[in-house]
Amino acid sequence: MSNKNKNKSGIVYSTNPVYVIHSLQEEQETVPPNLQKLYLRREVRNGKPCIVIKEFVGNIDGFKQLERNIKSHCGVGGSAKDGDIIIQGDLHTKIKLYLENLGFKTKG
Repeated sequence: MSNKNKNKSGIVYSTNPVYVIHSLQEEQETVPPNLQKLYLRREVRNGKPCIVIKEFVGNIDGFKQLERNIKSHCGVGGSAKDGDIIIQGDLHTKIKLYLENLGFKTKG
């Protein structure tokens, strides 16, 4: 299938000349950090400790940027999947202080 047809979300044909294809999932606006509450949770995945950060409200770019900033600040690896930021290692207090310095409210 060519790339030009991937955005059409199931529309095969339309006789309406002014029909506009809308994205199924509209991009959210990033809420300012002082209005967000992020949840931190310690987990063990594959026998290794990690911190999972949930409830970020915003667009994909802001989400990826926050993940990159946390990883570079802590000097560890991690990933951003399914709306969660996963940081390798047991750095709960360091991550919590960093997020609070950015203006986020944290719980956990």
